[in-house]
Amino acid sequence: MNPQAASDAFYAALLDDDPEQLYERAPCGYLSTTPDGMVVKTNATFVDLTGYPREDLVGRRTFASLLTAGGRIYHETHYAPMLRMQGTVREVAFEIVRADGTRLPVLINAALEWDADGSPRVVRVAVFDATHRREYERELLRAKQRAEQSESRAQALARTLQSTLIPPSPPLVPGLDVSAAYRPAGDGREVGGDFYDIFQISAGHWVVALGDVCGKGVDAAVVTALVRHTIRALSVQQEQPSAVLRDLNDVLLAQGGDRFCTVVLVRLRRDGDAWSATMASGGHPLPLHVPAGCTVRPVGATGTLVGVLSQLRVQDSVLRLDPGDLLVMYTDGVTEGRRAAEFFGEERLHRSVVDHRDARLPADGILGDVLDFQQGSARDDIAVVAVRVPPLPATVHQQVREESPT
Repeated sequence: MNPQAASDAFYAALLDDDPEQLYERAPCGYLSTTPDGMVVKTNATFVDLTGYPREDLVGRRTFASLLTAGGRIYHETHYAPMLRMQGTVREVAFEIVRADGTRLPVLINAALEWDADGSPRVVRVAVFDATHRREYERELLRAKQRAEQSESRAQALARTLQSTLIPPSPPLVPGLDVSAAYRPAGDGREVGGDFYDIFQISAGHWVVALGDVCGKGVDAAVVTALVRHTIRALSVQQEQPSAVLRDLNDVLLAQGGDRFCTVVLVRLRRDGDAWSATMASGGHPLPLHVPAGCTVRPVGATGTLVGVLSQLRVQDSVLRLDPGDLLVMYTDGVTEGRRAAEFFGEERLHRSVVDHRDARLPADGILGDVLDFQQGSARDDIAVVAVRVPPLPATVHQQVREESPT
């Protein structure tokens, strides 16, 4: 009898108020066993589920003998001890081997009854066909595996994209010491939107871009690639950083969606032993200037976010970098690095910049301070770029002093 026929018979017996039929044609299998597991009674539904004649079950087989090899081990090590200790078990999954050798997934509820003197007397077992539930669980598992595989492929794609966005090492710029450091948030598996780029326009003419695209994952990586390559193309056509950012703003708005970014753009031109820096910021933290022997100060003017408003408000600022001067650009993952409720903040950043201004790689030193503050784990993506005009050799300083008018 199939499960639907058994259910129909059960409800028919319920209407007729026939106790025997309520037992025999219940929607689940019923059996009673001795405390050691020998089957002493079973209903017709259990007979139909297993395919064994009743006479081959009652008094001839134990409940455990109907289980698979793995099920018999679990029966002895978990099911039976739990039943003896607690008196009941609920929703234990087994597979029953039918008379034809096929396997039937089932869920078992069982209760142990005791005699008046406290001796175990009989075990009542309800057996529920779990075929459809097991298939549903398998489909859920397959769906989970497909989702994990899809996520893994998406993460691999995003990491590949981001590997093209962060230069493997800063380029060698004649007349400048350049260092850059990048650290993704957490364990690095989720791709962030921080990026930097350093590229040459002509001899003695370089551009530094550093920014932060809103969001994470593949979408952010795609937008980051668009921003980086757009800046490169526009920087060849536009002389002023502010004009580059305005055109970039138009490109992002034309793409649609809700992606935006912050960008600081610095155009560097060599002027003898010094450099001229023209910069513009679209909603990004301002660069930090450290003149030789002086304190840290932000330079430039913060404009509006790029990719939000139709009219971008940015302006250019010009700064002279003399020998020994340092210029540091960073993303907000530096100042917003957290330890409990405390931020790394601008004051710590300024101290870190001063501490590492004469180091061979100032950007690495600053990144190290931020990570130490967060016990080695970045809460957000971090990018730092530092450019320093090498100090003049001592002989040059001496010559300058000798040629200076008294």
